Amino acid sequence: MIAGLHSSTHSTLVVIGGILIIAIADALSDALGIHISEESEIKHSTREIWESTISTFLSKFVFALTFIIPFLLLSLSAAIIASLIWGFSLIILFSLYLAKQQNLTPYKVVLEHLIIAIIVVVITHYVGDWVSIFG
Repeated sequence: MIAGLHSSTHSTLVVIGGILIIAIADALSDALGIHISEESEIKHSTREIWESTISTFLSKFVFALTFIIPFLLLSLSAAIIASLIWGFSLIILFSLYLAKQQNLTPYKVVLEHLIIAIIVVVITHYVGDWVSIFG
């Protein structure tokens, strides 16, 4: 999303606004999904359901907000690079953790997730370019 907003607008303010919107929308939608999933299992207390809902929202929201930091401290181009490095680093760390938990080959899990992330970044960049043509 950051790559797409940057390529379509070249505006720090728009990128920060997009990160905030995604932080809220993605965190709320995932929290709602967890809430409904936990309720449908009919094996959790109301307290457990709400703890899962709130912790999902807060963790997703805080992680998304970390992507704003480079845009507050660096030039737009440097912030884009820093955000990509931060995002890929998180993907690597979570992939390694996942591989360890599931006794999978770490490099295969990391490579798979990085390839998907790179495809997403490239597609959103080119969609942003396409949008800028019509904007």
